[in-house]
Amino acid sequence: MSDLPPDTRPPADPAAAATGTPAANAAHIAASILIETQSVLFRPEDPFTFTSGRKSPVYVDCRRLIAFPRARRRLMKMAAARLEEAIGFESLDAVAGGETAGIPYAAWLADHLMLPMAYIRKKPKGFGRNARIEGDLHEGQRVLLVEDLATDGGSKLSFVQGIRDAGAVCEHCFVVFHYGIFPESVADLKKEGVTLHALATWWDVLTTARQSGYFDEASLAQVEAFLHDPKGWSAAHGGEED
Repeated sequence: MSDLPPDTRPPADPAAAATGTPAANAAHIAASILIETQSVLFRPEDPFTFTSGRKSPVYVDCRRLIAFPRARRRLMKMAAARLEEAIGFESLDAVAGGETAGIPYAAWLADHLMLPMAYIRKKPKGFGRNARIEGDLHEGQRVLLVEDLATDGGSKLSFVQGIRDAGAVCEHCFVVFHYGIFPESVADLKKEGVTLHALATWWDVLTTARQSGYFDEASLAQVEAFLHDPKGWSAAHGGEED
């Protein structure tokens, strides 16, 4: 997890994972886990089509990681250590997961951080207490929002607002994976006073894949072209602009 916002970093250096820094090592390990568990897929010859209509040669499915207990334990251990370095040991009061994919990660991370856990619904359930927050958050508590991944950061802002509407404070968001190619994902959260923390980005995955020979060079070159210009790559491959 870089000290710089991931989408402001230059393209990853193939030697980055060998720098020996904790952030670089964690990013390399996280990327290796994502590749090994087939939670990231490279398919430039038959691009994925997102709901927006945009085409992509890569796809990430962090939900798949719940099926790999050893891998997810290592990821959460690294996440806890990195968050303690970045935020502090006594700077959080609770962990809250975003419905639905963020809930298991919030539970595991809360256990590592020894903090209470709650989760935030996308919208109030419409009956009973009509609550958006499930758990026991209190006014003024400092809450870490947890999700599985971040693309443009839009859904994170909704969850942050839900936490704040409940009277709690939310200044940090953690994700296992951050696309790292859409500048607005960090900028929009920063405008709202939220810092985004992530273990790995597509740049980290590309570097690890290239070092380890997981994919052929032609595929890697297509993926790198997409990372540099996702909208242009999509348009060139028949994608629709969102």
